[in-house]
Amino acid sequence: MLDYISEIRQRPVWQPADAATEGRFQTRLPRNATSLGEAYATFQQHILPFAVGNAHPGFMGWVHGGGNVVGMLAEMLAAGLNSNLGGRDHIPIAVEQQVVRWIAELFGFPHDASGLFVTGSSMANFIAVLVARTRALGAETRRSGMRGQEKSLVAYASTGTHGCVAKALDMSGLGSESLHAIGVNDQFCIDIDALQAAIADDRAAGKRPFCVVGNAGTVDTGAIDDLNALADLCQRERLWFHVDGACGALGMMSERLRPRYAGIERADSLALDFHKWAQVPYDAGFVLVRDRRLHQETFASPAAYLSRAERGMAAGSPWPCDYGPDLSRNFKALKVWFTLQVYGTQRLGQMMEGTCELARCLERRIAAEPELELLAPVSLNIVCFRYRGHPAASMWHDAPRRTELRSTELNSTELNPLNSELVIALQESGIAAPSSTLINGQIAIRAALFNHRTTQHEVDALCDAALKFGRKIKLLGIRP
Repeated sequence: MLDYISEIRQRPVWQPADAATEGRFQTRLPRNATSLGEAYATFQQHILPFAVGNAHPGFMGWVHGGGNVVGMLAEMLAAGLNSNLGGRDHIPIAVEQQVVRWIAELFGFPHDASGLFVTGSSMANFIAVLVARTRALGAETRRSGMRGQEKSLVAYASTGTHGCVAKALDMSGLGSESLHAIGVNDQFCIDIDALQAAIADDRAAGKRPFCVVGNAGTVDTGAIDDLNALADLCQRERLWFHVDGACGALGMMSERLRPRYAGIERADSLALDFHKWAQVPYDAGFVLVRDRRLHQETFASPAAYLSRAERGMAAGSPWPCDYGPDLSRNFKALKVWFTLQVYGTQRLGQMMEGTCELARCLERRIAAEPELELLAPVSLNIVCFRYRGHPAASMWHDAPRRTELRSTELNSTELNPLNSELVIALQESGIAAPSSTLINGQIAIRAALFNHRTTQHEVDALCDAALKFGRKIKLLGIRP
């Protein structure tokens, strides 16, 4: 794997597997033993070459980090220990608790704030919604559910919010329709006035607002909501203030970027992913909660097999299982601990600044190319653009901004077959791998520059290939 990383630029970003390779993974359950060497050879020949490619510097699709070698080695150490971090008295839990304190310090949360490693921000947002529900309705809801509740709970988030937040409301029993989508301004940040009006309308209709979700880097464009304004509103309205920082919150490590997050320290809860911008290998999601007691009240269980003691292996209460749904938990904290120890927040922050500068370089290149067009402001390190051909021949028309929550995984190419085909052509070329999203009714080529290995060379290669393939696709007769 060290060789794989060192030689990664010599490989395509991504390549589809052939039928023979796919067929190898459709065989029946093995009954007899196979040598380790044979299994490893299959990995080298038929698995490694066909990964999604997010370790490659040309990977710009979706919000995936590139991983780091320190974290990779830490993962091996954690696997060797084979520790279960659900509970009990052992030092791996102390390591996780140390990282919790470090992250509370980074974001200006109280020293006694609670935190938990999870698979990703989908689970972190879900946990935060459950804690917010406990604050609104009390812990009795864990037993009785929503029976007897006279008013429907309502949460709020912008139209740029990731779909996992709606799913969190769904899984919490409140229903995805309890999340009210609020429009965005020209910077793709939540419209504060529209949010205030929606809260007033819902109260007048007999509903009970309970939570507002702000974004510290939206998944589509990287936009950061006005977190101080949201904090002020939540304080006035007595609402839970949660921040989804999966994509961008760890920009707090950068001295230059930190002022952009003013108000994040006032949140009641925060979701983030170390496996994105911090380059920790998958998976390493995290949730931070200001009120430790309320967090524990949402999840702690009195089960006999989880009984605690003052001494022995059952000491050390409370345990991580008291703050989330999992009893069996691997040692995710170790690869984060190693990454922070070895690189430090200053170097990591500088790396994040570098990805933002690359985004600005891409923005300037797009502005200099008449055949390309920027579709959204560049806030952090995500650039959304399209190929339109020569402007004089363009048939594009801006559509009204959508007001519903939108998915970034687009299965339809009806709105823009040219750019939809162009994204696929770029991916299949192995040169660069952007993804697509929907911006103001238009399919956008979305370059998410989260990989620490990406340089100006890869940015230029993306633009060169977009122009080359865009011209070819247009010549073949595909039209918007």
